[in-house]
Amino acid sequence: MSNEFVKHVTDASFEEDVLKATSPVLVDFWAPWCGPCQMLGPVLDEVAAELQDRLVVAKVDVDGNQKVSAQYGIRGIPALMVFRGGQLVASRTGAMSKAQLLAFVEPHLS
Repeated sequence: MSNEFVKHVTDASFEEDVLKATSPVLVDFWAPWCGPCQMLGPVLDEVAAELQDRLVVAKVDVDGNQKVSAQYGIRGIPALMVFRGGQLVASRTGAMSKAQLLAFVEPHLS
């Protein structure tokens, strides 16, 4: 499902892995039973590998991590959020192509 460049984040690790990260972080709020989430997985893997020096790609399973999911008002998945310097700077819901995903994150990269 994911590769070595995708970080799996939990309620317990969210602050350290996302909010305190020195690089921009793309967080995918997803669930294993979600069809569009499954379709987005390989796209995230590719982007994570290609942008590994400029972007951290993280995944949060909404079923097992309800605290952080509620904190950010996740109502539909996949929900993608870009964090930079501990702040939410962009968000979008729904699966997207690699080109769409790159266009979404590019403005927020260092």
